[in-house]
Amino acid sequence: MAFRRRAKSHPLFSQEFLIHNHADIGFCLVLSVLIALMFEVTAKTAFLFILPQYNVSVPTAEGEQVQYHYGLKDLVTILFYIIIAITLHAVVQEYALDKINRRLHLSKVKHSKFNESGQLVAFHLTSVIWCLYVVVTEGYISNPRSLWENYPHVYLPFQVKFFYLCQLAYWLHALPELYFQKVRKEEIPRQLRCITLYLVHIAGAYLLNLTRLGLILLLLQYLAELFFHMARLVYFTDENNEKLFNVWAVVFVVTRLFTLTLYILVIGFGLPRVESQALDPERGNFFSFLFNNILFRMSVLLLVCLFQASVMWRFIHFQLRRWREYWNEQSSRKRATAATGTKQQTKPLKRDSGYHENGVVKAENGTSPRTKKLKSP
Repeated sequence: MAFRRRAKSHPLFSQEFLIHNHADIGFCLVLSVLIALMFEVTAKTAFLFILPQYNVSVPTAEGEQVQYHYGLKDLVTILFYIIIAITLHAVVQEYALDKINRRLHLSKVKHSKFNESGQLVAFHLTSVIWCLYVVVTEGYISNPRSLWENYPHVYLPFQVKFFYLCQLAYWLHALPELYFQKVRKEEIPRQLRCITLYLVHIAGAYLLNLTRLGLILLLLQYLAELFFHMARLVYFTDENNEKLFNVWAVVFVVTRLFTLTLYILVIGFGLPRVESQALDPERGNFFSFLFNNILFRMSVLLLVCLFQASVMWRFIHFQLRRWREYWNEQSSRKRATAATGTKQQTKPLKRDSGYHENGVVKAENGTSPRTKKLKSP
C-alpha cells in the first residue's frame, strides 16, 4: 500500500510560526522605529564621531571651497576610528593570518613576527595606495613648490585631514594591540619605539601645518616598509627565497635618498622664501621665521643628515651581517659536500665471490667457499 508523503512547508511560512511570533515581529517593528527616531535626535552627535570637524568655507579662484582645520574635537573622531582599527585588525588576524599560520606550523618566535608583518603589509599597502591617490589628486607631486608655498597650510582638504586622523588612530590602536596580541616582553620595547616615532612625526606634521611635506615623507616610508614586511612573509613561507629582500634593499636606499633630498629642498630652499616670516600662532605660523636664520637652518639640516646617516649605517650593518651569514652557510655546505665525496671515494669496496645467507657467505653454486680438508684414507 503506497502512502502519499505529506509536503512540508517552510517553518517561516507556517501558521504556527506566524501566530507564536506575531508579538516578536511587532516588537522588532517598534524597535526599528525607535532606532530611527534616536538616530534623528543623535545625528549631530554621531557625525561628531564619524566625520572630521571644524569645516570652513574658504574663497578660491574657482569659488568657495569647504576645507578643515584641527581642534580638540578631533580626539573624539580619532577615538571612534581607533575602535574601527581594532575591529579590522581582528578580522585580518582571524580570517587571513591564523589560517595561514595553521598550514605553516611556525615556531612561537616566527609566529609572532609573521602576525606582525601580516598586519603591517595590509596597513602599508592600504596607506600607500591611499596616500598616492591624495598627493596625485591634490597636485603635490606635479607641483613640488606647493609643499612650501602659502605656508602655513592651516586649511586642509577633506581627504588630507581624514587621512591624518586615520593614521593617528591606527598607530594609537597599536598600543592596546600589544596586550591583545600577547606580544613577547623582548619585542615590546622595539615596537613601542616604532609606534612612538610614527606618532611623533604624524602628529608633528599635522599640528605644525606641514601636512603636505608629511604626506610625501609618509609615502616614501610606507613604500620601503611594505617591501620589507612582504619579504619577511615570503621568507617565513620559504626560507630559501630571499630575492624580495634584495628588492627591499634597493627600494630602501632610493627612498632614503629621496627623503634627504626633500628635506634639503623644503627646509634649505623652500621655507626661507615664505613671505610671512613672523611668529603668528593664531594663523598657524610657528617656526618659519626661524629659517631666516642661516645658523638655525644649517643646524636643522645637519640633524636631518645625521639621522639619515644613522639609519643608513644600521641598514648597511644589517646587510653586511646578512651577506656574511649567507656566505658562511654556502661555504659550510661546500665543505660538507666535499667531505662527503672524499669519504665515498676513500671507502674500500668489499667484494664477495658469493652471496650472504644467514650471515654466512655462500658460493654461487651453493657450496661453501672454504676449502675442504681431505681426509686421509
